[in-house]
Amino acid sequence: MKGEFDLRALLAERGGERYELHAKHLNHQLPRMLHTIGFDKVYERAEGAHFWDADGVDHLDMLAGFGVMGLGRHHPVVRKALHDVLDAQLADLTRFDCQPLPGLLAERLLAHSPHLDRVFFGNSGTEAVETALKFARYATGRPRVLYCAHAFHGLTTGSLSVNGEQGFREGFDPLLPDTAIALGDLEALERELRRGDVAAFVVEPIQGKGVQEAPPGFLLAAQELLHRHGALLIVDEVQTGLGRTGDFYAYQHEAGVEPDLVCVAKALSGGYVPVGATLGKDWIFKKVYSSMDRVLVHSASFGSNAQAMAAGLAVLSVMESEDTVARVRRIGGLLRSRLEELVPRYELLHEVRGRGLMIGIEFGRPTSLGLRGRWAMLQAARKGLFAQMVVVPLLQRHHILTQVSGDHLEVIKLIPPLVIDEADVDRFVTAFTAVMDEAHGGGGLMWDFGKTLVKQAVAQR
Repeated sequence: MKGEFDLRALLAERGGERYELHAKHLNHQLPRMLHTIGFDKVYERAEGAHFWDADGVDHLDMLAGFGVMGLGRHHPVVRKALHDVLDAQLADLTRFDCQPLPGLLAERLLAHSPHLDRVFFGNSGTEAVETALKFARYATGRPRVLYCAHAFHGLTTGSLSVNGEQGFREGFDPLLPDTAIALGDLEALERELRRGDVAAFVVEPIQGKGVQEAPPGFLLAAQELLHRHGALLIVDEVQTGLGRTGDFYAYQHEAGVEPDLVCVAKALSGGYVPVGATLGKDWIFKKVYSSMDRVLVHSASFGSNAQAMAAGLAVLSVMESEDTVARVRRIGGLLRSRLEELVPRYELLHEVRGRGLMIGIEFGRPTSLGLRGRWAMLQAARKGLFAQMVVVPLLQRHHILTQVSGDHLEVIKLIPPLVIDEADVDRFVTAFTAVMDEAHGGGGLMWDFGKTLVKQAVAQR
């Protein structure tokens, strides 16, 4: 057929140019970084919590696309839902009708947070946060939003204004006039609230950067303070939501917490179609959309599209039928306990923390003289290099993909697909133990790579 587009033929012909194309036309630093740390692999296919490279080698995914792949890659139920919605040829995105899928997905989502009433669908986590910020400011008539140091809420201008990592903010000032407090600091929260200009406080129940959990009782106490001062509680569940921590939402680990606005995204997509959602109380939505003149005062061109809604509905259906939340509690508890057993064994291993299948492994200063010298060398060059030294052999020698949990942090974050099993846990712990054994041996390729990282860190100063 004339003009026929053959995607498979295109990939067969040009797929091998992937790194060159990216370097030439996209973010040129990404292929450079991947090459430097030996992550410049070619992955050919994926299923569940595993993917295979061009040589057919099986890799275990402990990253889940930064949490997007909650159900793993290519879940058959989600795939079928997307085929079905495409085959249905719906009159999608006419914008002057009310399609059924958005209402059905909103209904299913709200069933997991019955104190909330309405949903706005956008296209990403950062859009979900932007929506919450706008709605909170409009509903309260106040300008300022409080956030936590080291928080991550997205990289568009509004969400960047409540981003607690300075490295992301540098050069993009001026941002919105928002104020950071330390996670868990109720005195600082109350001090800012007394100024009378705070619309809301946005918080991750477990911070993605460093995997730091809000102290017990903090969210409930913050909620009470906020409401006493006429401000709103926004909980960012973009990474922690949809079962990740062993409850449907991470805030549900603390009884009595009922946020005014909740942001979700990532895993709701099924790993296929970008989607974000902001859940909120009825009065907030009715204040924002207060008249027919304001019906489009906040909207998104691709928001509520049929493919995204179908993916979301399929994800929630799978979570219910496969009892995903209970599975996360069981497998996550097994993984964490296996790792905690290693802490007394290795002086470089400082702490294992987190909930469900969101686990942080933190490294710290060793006690023995020989290792202290090597540790000091790395820290003098750049904090975070030892964690990178662990991540690299996990991939290169053990074929397990992990990540360093934030800039200048000696923490590895594990956020695998929620479908990993006991064999995957055993595979990771065995590999991690081997890497720790090598690190504590004081020699070998791992520390040689550390010296390379030091040279690169010094050269970039």
